[in-house]
Amino acid sequence: MALETTNTLAWVVVVLFAASALLSMFERERHARVLAGVTWLVFAVFWALLVPHFWFVQKSVIETVLIAAAVPGCAYVGYLVYASRPSLMVLSRAVAVMGVIYLPALTVDWVARRLITATTMQSAWLQRVLGYQPDVLTGPTVESSHTGFPHAFLYVVDGHRYLLEVLLACTGIGSISLVAGIIVALNAPVRRRLLGLSIAVPVIYALNVIRVTFIAIAHGNQWFGGPLAERFVALVFSPTQVNAASYYIADRVIAQSLSVVALVIITVGLLRLLPELGTVVSDLLYVATGKEYDLTSRE
Repeated sequence: MALETTNTLAWVVVVLFAASALLSMFERERHARVLAGVTWLVFAVFWALLVPHFWFVQKSVIETVLIAAAVPGCAYVGYLVYASRPSLMVLSRAVAVMGVIYLPALTVDWVARRLITATTMQSAWLQRVLGYQPDVLTGPTVESSHTGFPHAFLYVVDGHRYLLEVLLACTGIGSISLVAGIIVALNAPVRRRLLGLSIAVPVIYALNVIRVTFIAIAHGNQWFGGPLAERFVALVFSPTQVNAASYYIADRVIAQSLSVVALVIITVGLLRLLPELGTVVSDLLYVATGKEYDLTSRE
């Protein structure tokens, strides 16, 4: 029920940000900034509703912390875009574009199935190249009622079964929509924006397939099992999840941490191609630190 509410609210946010972008396009800047400011407050409510899901259901410390931080962050951006920082309209447009890319995958079943199938099969191919032989499941699993398309890996080691379900979040569509949305929203020549997309999107997708492959192999072969890992998982995540300690270490700790590092490196690379991206990064740094940074100049 909570996810259905947030899905609906996400569409509302996208429509309102798109409307503010249209108002700006027709030189109704004051009205555009008022609407964008209000929409950022709605966006803060959206993230607040997701905090319990990522803490209690997904059991992801990193994602929960980031989402919790987004609540006051969005509210503050809403104030700034209206009161003193019109450059944040670029970020407002970016959120609208992100939603147009991400929400169909989230709410349209056949789109999600295609993305999950592609990620599953390409990860399975990579695992076999590396010398591992997982069973690729197409029917229902313990964690999912999905059937009719590849969506899970099964390893059987020493009589124990280790299952990894490939969910929509595993396809990289979130990171792709984030980066693509920002690039499209920039005030930069179309040619350079298209070049940025043609570089960033394949790189993010390829890194994501590698991430899924690493998690599947690590979990399937219990790379990070043992008493120390189990104690860590019991303390940080849940005492009921100690049997999946290797999965939690591989995914929630290692892979998610490296994903953040990868996005930072990709952003730094894009800054050289799209110096206009510096406006967005400068705004985000200002929101986080309260200090001004100039990242828009080229060497």
